[in-house]
Amino acid sequence: MPSFWLVIVLIALALAGFVLGRKRALATAGGDMKQLHSLPAYYGHHVAFSALVPALAVLAIWSLVQPSLIENRVSDMVPASFVEEGHTIDLILTDVRRLADGLDAAVAQGALSEAQAADLDAGTTDIRALLGDLGVALGADVQPEILAAAQSYRGLSDTASTAKAAVVILLALLGFGFAYQRTHKDFRARNVVERGVMALLIVAASLAILTTVGIVFSMLFESLNFFGLHSWRDFFFGGTWAPNFRGDSDLSILPLLWGTLYISLIALLVAVPIGLFAAIYLSEYASAPVRSFAKPLLEILAGIPTIVYGLFALLTVGPMLVTIFGKGDDGVLGVEWMSGATSVLTAGLVMGIMLIPFVSSLSDDIINAVPQAMRDGSLGLGATRSETVRQVVLPAALPGIVGAVLLAASRAIGETMIVVMGAGAIAKFSANPLESMTTITTRIVSQLTGDTDFASPETLVAFALGLTLFVLTLGLNVLALYIVRTYREQYD
Repeated sequence: MPSFWLVIVLIALALAGFVLGRKRALATAGGDMKQLHSLPAYYGHHVAFSALVPALAVLAIWSLVQPSLIENRVSDMVPASFVEEGHTIDLILTDVRRLADGLDAAVAQGALSEAQAADLDAGTTDIRALLGDLGVALGADVQPEILAAAQSYRGLSDTASTAKAAVVILLALLGFGFAYQRTHKDFRARNVVERGVMALLIVAASLAILTTVGIVFSMLFESLNFFGLHSWRDFFFGGTWAPNFRGDSDLSILPLLWGTLYISLIALLVAVPIGLFAAIYLSEYASAPVRSFAKPLLEILAGIPTIVYGLFALLTVGPMLVTIFGKGDDGVLGVEWMSGATSVLTAGLVMGIMLIPFVSSLSDDIINAVPQAMRDGSLGLGATRSETVRQVVLPAALPGIVGAVLLAASRAIGETMIVVMGAGAIAKFSANPLESMTTITTRIVSQLTGDTDFASPETLVAFALGLTLFVLTLGLNVLALYIVRTYREQYD
């Protein structure tokens, strides 16, 4: 049974448990709600949660573990000669999964009968005899060893899926029956349900933390594999980025780090003044109707997909800059300083536009948090509104504004699509903002695109780049929190 329908069955069972649990509680009280220890809904929730939550937990864990266990079993069937010929085990397993899905599709389309599929899975049919027909049906040349592994994968998947459905439904029924039997007017259903909800909240919070830890460790282990194949001195202190996937690659992060910081700096030079001035106007000068209209309109910028910003950079901002700084005598300035639409300035300007709502929204909230009594006191002493903003409001809100700027910087450092489409793909050191450069995130995408060999340093370097980027943005976030918490004024 597919997992989708299994979830539907569990939800239906939980709904039935809610209705029956509530009904049973009222029945034991003779229909008098005053005789119940808890409200009737708590009894229904107790039965519903008992049937649904453990079964869903087992379903989620089983769905995560099952593919890995099956792939470990199937990988033992792959001949060593396949790996020795240059195929990685990951690529071979990808072919196995594709072929297993193709077998299912062939059965569904009628190209392969259920009887033939059963014979294949049971091993009673000569694989080589049906190899040609299957190759035509699946649209690919199928090797006998890969087909045998796909048969095993298909059989193990079917068996595991059947066992999963049986275990999950049985567990749901056991939870349903156990909770239903406990349902009585004197049962403390409210206490049990509230403790269960508390446990779910703790698990949810723990999952967020564990996910972050898992991401860090996954990048850390792959980064260690990379540094086992490539010198860490060249990675951190080299001056050239030139992967060639044929060995002897120069894989230094410094040119990428320079491009990342340069583009982020230009973006902040655009976003911080505009965002901060917009926040000051909205919080201190704008009327209520103007604020209610302008603030949501400004925050729409944060909801635009970054790929749209990338297209805007490539098709509008880049050609506009070429018109000003390029094309020789045809340019506005008469000199050819910019040869193409992709440049650091193109990506920086568009990224700055994207960051404006981050700076303005956070700064606006921080400025509004300054007590009105401070403004009134300043105005009462004879200061003008602008002097009050400059000498009272902004100093009080400065730590929070600095934190907002640092958070915007970490957002800029992690941006990908705008840089891919607006900045180019050249890794180099240059102070000219009209030249093409690239960033760490762009190179991560490039190194992991296409048929990659996860045993080569040219691919594993993406994890080292990702770990370095994670440490960099984490440091900015920690610094922002430190500044806010250390220097923030506490107002009563």
